[in-house]
Amino acid sequence: MKLDGRVAVVTGAGGGIGRGIALALSRRGCHLALADRNASGLAETTGMIRGVRVSTHQLDVTDRAACMALPAAVLAEHQRVDLLVNNAGVAIGGTFEQVDEADFDWLMEVNFHAVVRLTRAFLPHLKQSDAARIVNVSSLFGLIAPPGQTAYSAAKFAVRGFSESLRRELEEAGSPVGVTVVHPGGINTDIARNARPPRHVTNEEAATIADEKDRFQKFLRMSPVKAGEIIVDAVEHERPRVLVGGDAKFAALIERIAPVGYWNILKRNMS
Repeated sequence: MKLDGRVAVVTGAGGGIGRGIALALSRRGCHLALADRNASGLAETTGMIRGVRVSTHQLDVTDRAACMALPAAVLAEHQRVDLLVNNAGVAIGGTFEQVDEADFDWLMEVNFHAVVRLTRAFLPHLKQSDAARIVNVSSLFGLIAPPGQTAYSAAKFAVRGFSESLRRELEEAGSPVGVTVVHPGGINTDIARNARPPRHVTNEEAATIADEKDRFQKFLRMSPVKAGEIIVDAVEHERPRVLVGGDAKFAALIERIAPVGYWNILKRNMS
């Protein structure tokens, strides 16, 4: 896929992997429509980009009306759309019993339902391109499901299943729109640091969750800029799936070898 002169929509572009993807796209001459709740983060990302046209769109992906209105706003600025990157995401700490229903539903809204919603909104416009692509960012936890990640894994496995089924539907229909699903491993972003804590836990449980967050942070080593380059390279080569980082590749291999017992193997490896 030739990216020079095309137009990409990137959600969660105010930092992290979204910013890394936006920078990688801009280096290839791709014009950008950047969306995020964080206006200051969007401004910071925009300030790093040179040589391409950039529009910014302050967007809460849980707002259905705002999501459905985004394509018109993007087309008004750019007149076309060739690439949709569904990257926006959040995290929650705690076990299933510690995370209340409202927080579980909020995470699903951001990490899964928004992906479906924005895909539905942009797909008719993407189909007008001669070569277009939807890039849905799942996770390492869309390949494996560790304890303490019930909500996050549920959403990221759902993104994976949605993406793979949609890809096959579009392929069978002869559509110009392809689908890439991305599984990043330990990327050094703020998503873990900013994970929402459970609201109804004891002080002891809260301390345990905080310790787990600090321990997990040590595994987040790859820079978002490098992750963005890997992802955009996969888009250029029209890859249906990309594993970002050696940890994601290793975990995917172990899960294939031991689909039931993989967690015990990975836990020993981590310790």
